[in-house]
Amino acid sequence: MRIPFTQVDAFADRAFAGNPAAVMPLATWPDDTVLLAIAQENNLSETAFLVPDPNGEADYELRWFTPAAEIALCGHGTLASGHVVLSSDPDRAGVRFRTRRSGELDVTRDGAGYALALPALPPSPRALPGVVAALGVDPVATLWHDGGYAVAVLADEAAVRACTPDQHALAQEGPLLVIVTAPGDATDIVSRAFTPAYGIAEDPVTGAAHAVIAPYWATRLGRDTFTAFQASARGGRIGCRVEGARVVLRGDCVTTIEGVFLLP
Repeated sequence: MRIPFTQVDAFADRAFAGNPAAVMPLATWPDDTVLLAIAQENNLSETAFLVPDPNGEADYELRWFTPAAEIALCGHGTLASGHVVLSSDPDRAGVRFRTRRSGELDVTRDGAGYALALPALPPSPRALPGVVAALGVDPVATLWHDGGYAVAVLADEAAVRACTPDQHALAQEGPLLVIVTAPGDATDIVSRAFTPAYGIAEDPVTGAAHAVIAPYWATRLGRDTFTAFQASARGGRIGCRVEGARVVLRGDCVTTIEGVFLLP
C-alpha cells in the first residue's frame, strides 16, 4: 500500500524551525495498531492522518499519533494538515477537520500563513507539587485543565529558558502536557512544553499548549491579541487571539519532505 507522505515544519517561516509533523491522507481508517506503527516509524512528535469525512460534517476526519499513543488535540499537526490541503488547491480559502475528542477544527489562509481555530481550554489555579518538583522551578502560579494540561507560570523568560526538568519524574506524574510560561522579552509571552509520558521529552512548538495558556494571558495582559514564542531548541512564533470559546493561532508552514510511505 502506497500512502502519500508530507513532512511539514509547522509554526515556522523557514526549514528546520518550528515543529515537524507528518501528514498522511488515507482512503479509509486502518486498524489503530497500524496507525501507531506508522507513527513510530516516522518518529516525529506527531503524525496526522486524514480521511475524507463520510458524514459531510467537515472536509476530513483527522487523528494524531505520537510514537507512543493517540492524542486528543494537536495544534501543529492540524496546522500542517491544513497547509497540505490548501497548498494543493490555491483557490481554496480554508478546510475543516472533524476530530474524535476536540470537535471541529478550522484552518484558513492568513496572508502567507494560516489561522488555526482551536477550542479554548482555560486553566484554573491548582497546586501541582509533583510537577513543580520535577520541573525544578519556582513558579508564581500553577494552573490545571482537566484535559491533562499542567501549567507553571514563571517570573520571566530567563526562567523558562533555564528550566531543566527531571524527565523521568515528570513522566511519573501521568500522561500530561506540562507547560512553563512567562512574559517574553521580544514577544508578549514565551513558553516551553514537555510530555515525556507520550514519548516526547520536549515538544518544539505546541498549538494545544497555547489553547490552554492563551486564555490565562489574555486576562493577565488585558487584551485578546498578543504574540508568543515557544523557546525550544527549534523555536516557533505564534500569533494568539482569544475569541470567546476559541483560540485562534496564526502561524506559517514550510514543506520539507514529500514522498510515499510503503505500507506492507
